[in-house]
Amino acid sequence: MPKYELKTKVTDASVIDFINTLEDERKNEDAFELLDIFAEITGEEPKMWGPSIIGYGTYHYKYASGQEGDFMAAGFSPRKAKHTIYIMSGFDTHPELMAKLGKYKTGKSCLYVNKLTDIDLSVLKELIHASYVWIKNKQWP
Repeated sequence: MPKYELKTKVTDASVIDFINTLEDERKNEDAFELLDIFAEITGEEPKMWGPSIIGYGTYHYKYASGQEGDFMAAGFSPRKAKHTIYIMSGFDTHPELMAKLGKYKTGKSCLYVNKLTDIDLSVLKELIHASYVWIKNKQWP
């Protein structure tokens, strides 16, 4: 089986420079706030993953298929429409937090938030922490 190569990789690009390119002032302010929240929770330095994702820490995964690699343990992307916050543990394991979070949408591991004032930041911090601990402790086949 050919080895799959992950497209989203760490780059040497500046996180601060990236955030400063955001045209929407609110998105810019929210991104700096998220930068502080993730740094506080993970204790990691932010790195750019691809052109628009800010990631913290890494974990090594290995699937039963043999595919393996490294990916960010936590992160977010201040996208034009909504912030995307990556919750690696998914949302089914955190129903009590999700019920208290506020206004959001979800994908598989993506939490979509229009602006940080739409959600309870203390709940978001708990969710990020739970996800970060989960992915760092996950055992792969």
